Amino acid sequence: MSLLTRYFPDLTKQQLAQFARLETEFKAWNAQINLVARTDTDNLLERHILHSLGIAKVVQFPAGSAVLDVGTGGGLPGLPLAILFPEVQFHLVDSIGKKIRAVQFMAADLGLTNVTAEQIRAEQVHTRFDFVVSRAVARLATFHPWIAHRFKAKPARGAGLYYLKGGDLTEEIAESGLVAREVNLSDFFEGEFFETKKVVVVPVS
Repeated sequence: MSLLTRYFPDLTKQQLAQFARLETEFKAWNAQINLVARTDTDNLLERHILHSLGIAKVVQFPAGSAVLDVGTGGGLPGLPLAILFPEVQFHLVDSIGKKIRAVQFMAADLGLTNVTAEQIRAEQVHTRFDFVVSRAVARLATFHPWIAHRFKAKPARGAGLYYLKGGDLTEEIAESGLVAREVNLSDFFEGEFFETKKVVVVPVS
């Protein structure tokens, strides 16, 4: 857990215990249903948990706000963010039922009362949220229409999409026609893995 405390020194003992439990549980589930590439499990903390927390270096979700995690897969980035922001409500959705069941079990095991998880497509979600988060589910031009109408009429400050992506995104952002900004995770985290990793921020228009 020293990797997490290095970048998030204010984590409580309970949060550190939850992150340790998440790492254990995720690896156990991954052995059964392949939530992430098997070769990645040795680097789970850096490449998945810390990567998910990169969003928290870009935005601080206010207490009482609501976050939708689209295409959560095995609960990323939603579960790590839910540990970090216990007073924020997270709704994690994915179209694959077995992954959502794994997320539900992990959330319950970790005692994350601020997490709900549902097998549903993003465009079928009718609840409104302050923020949407996701990890490279589709190209921005494809993804944004799925969530464009999922925001509250009067959302929290900083409301919008916070999208974890990698590589040169110039063409992808231009193709989408969206007003977006890129934040380099290499500004916050050291290591080769983060050199090309970014958070794309699309404010609520």
